[in-house]
Amino acid sequence: MIREKPSKMRLIFILLAVFFSVTALPQEFTIDQNDVKGDEPDYSPYVDRNIPNRVYWGDTHHHTSYSPDAGLVGNTLDPEQAYRFARGDEVTSSSGLRVKLIRPLDFLVVSDHAEYIGLADMLRDGDPVLLADENGKRLYSMYQSGREQAYAAFVEVVKSATERKKVIDNKEVERTIWERFTAIADNYNNPRVFTAFIGFEWSSVPKGNNLHRVMIFRDNAARANQVLPYSLFDSEDPEDLWKYLAAYEAKTGGKILAIPHNGNLSNGLMFSDKTFSGKSITRAYAEERMRWEPIVEVTQIKGDGEAHPSLSPDDEFADYETWDKGNLNLTDKLKEPWMLKHEYARSALRLGLEFGKKAGVNPYKFGMIGSTDAHTSLATTREENYYGKFAQTEPRPDRYNHIFMKSPLDPDVQTSSAEEVASGLAAVWARENTREAIWDAMKRKEVYATTGTRILVRVFAGWDFTADEVKRPDFADQGYKRGVPMGGDLSNAPDGKAPSFMIRALRDPDGANLDRVQIIKGWLDSNGKTQETIYDVAVSDGREIGADGRCKTPVGNTVDVAEATFTNSIGDALFMVHWVDPDFDPKENAFYYVRVIEIPTPRWTAYDAKRFGIKMPADVQMITQDRAYTSPIWHTPKQ
Repeated sequence: MIREKPSKMRLIFILLAVFFSVTALPQEFTIDQNDVKGDEPDYSPYVDRNIPNRVYWGDTHHHTSYSPDAGLVGNTLDPEQAYRFARGDEVTSSSGLRVKLIRPLDFLVVSDHAEYIGLADMLRDGDPVLLADENGKRLYSMYQSGREQAYAAFVEVVKSATERKKVIDNKEVERTIWERFTAIADNYNNPRVFTAFIGFEWSSVPKGNNLHRVMIFRDNAARANQVLPYSLFDSEDPEDLWKYLAAYEAKTGGKILAIPHNGNLSNGLMFSDKTFSGKSITRAYAEERMRWEPIVEVTQIKGDGEAHPSLSPDDEFADYETWDKGNLNLTDKLKEPWMLKHEYARSALRLGLEFGKKAGVNPYKFGMIGSTDAHTSLATTREENYYGKFAQTEPRPDRYNHIFMKSPLDPDVQTSSAEEVASGLAAVWARENTREAIWDAMKRKEVYATTGTRILVRVFAGWDFTADEVKRPDFADQGYKRGVPMGGDLSNAPDGKAPSFMIRALRDPDGANLDRVQIIKGWLDSNGKTQETIYDVAVSDGREIGADGRCKTPVGNTVDVAEATFTNSIGDALFMVHWVDPDFDPKENAFYYVRVIEIPTPRWTAYDAKRFGIKMPADVQMITQDRAYTSPIWHTPKQ
């Protein structure tokens, strides 16, 4: 008898029949939910674990062709291109170069200037709403009449901002471009994959002194579109900006915060001992400032703002990428020594302790982040992939010689593009990659800054951490349970106890080893004066830390400047540190933050010299040591 070969469909049915006709599992292997649920806890330890468990990397200060000082002077990449680039896509730069990040960012805030936001693109496209405005039509005609007239249009726009007199005062124009801008952010926002924030920059610059702030909305376009961006045409006073923020939240039910720029070009105004109007700092002022400005940008392309060598003479790492020649455009008086302590983060944190004692609230109790302030639409921060501040300083043989700023007060005072810093990044400890989670982390200050690389840093402070706990896999759970993270507050010190710290620092997987981990401490002494000290709490390669808490032996240097290379044959990849403050006084207000420093590596100027075959002038810096700064942890004495 010949049996017919079963068809594929029939074979599937036979297999299914066999599968489902298998004898049921023995009774002892059946699952009865009543037997396992009861009052027993879930077996998985992560079911209700809601601590921030990841670092998300981003840029909170970023400009595209929608900023007039970018789009009117060569930047052709709009916000869409900026978001695409940040999420990892390859794009073509304004100068025609293919460019890509080594790894995508997790989030981006496109913070184009509120003043004439989107004007360049509207002029380029001949936007009908803009052309319906008399001055808009005139600027369009200039823009389309060749390079000389286009530059004249740019000068007119910049001059009007300086004089706070609008060339185009048309709400319909502003509304049209703002809604286009916010729609782009919503379109590129992809929760848990890539976060595109809605933001803008308020560009207050009284007498050329930089008081800029970046606004970040927690919300989507539907809420953000209920207002228009606040600009310097509305006011130059930060307190007026805070009123705008309060009005936005009251009107929309949304949330928003402001991030002051690094203060090194403010000529003493950013962290002043007076309000903008010249009044003394009060409790109400301090409360408002901390409500709206919980974090500060401390490093970016226009210099590093953590510390200054004249303010911290015992800190050999304080003179890092220092810009201290004057204000934003060198148009006001050049830098005077008294200004410095009101411009740098560490000195501002110290001033905050003094003001807090007098006013009852610390106005400078801020967390710290870094960002780029790039005007290229390209968030590039690695030395070997640095694309400059403006389209004119994208990679090319002579970019180092481009004059960034020149003083009309003293022709010998100028800043060249060789002094630009390939910095920085904002690192955020959060639970998930969403607008809400990242914004909330910024609000609670659980953030830190790097000067461009992705060093992983975590710190907790408490009263009873032991030396072995930092090595435990669940050290973060214990840190949250019995202590506070970066950005937190310690108080009510138990008798005889000093704060103990658990710190982990891990090198960028695509970067350099680490030289050391430091704790920077500032405090208010019994005479009401602030002090600071630095503790090396971990150093690489078996070097010793002296009784004074400092390591005097440098890590060494493997950089070959001519070849723009280095090796990780020195330094350590990971530090796990437990440290107890040996000089703690429970009666003193204090802050502590962690600084992690990499081994020396080639600076972007060294990569340029190698790639373009050029010889840099002797005064151009060719080696750098990238670093990270955490938000502080504060100690407040018992009341």
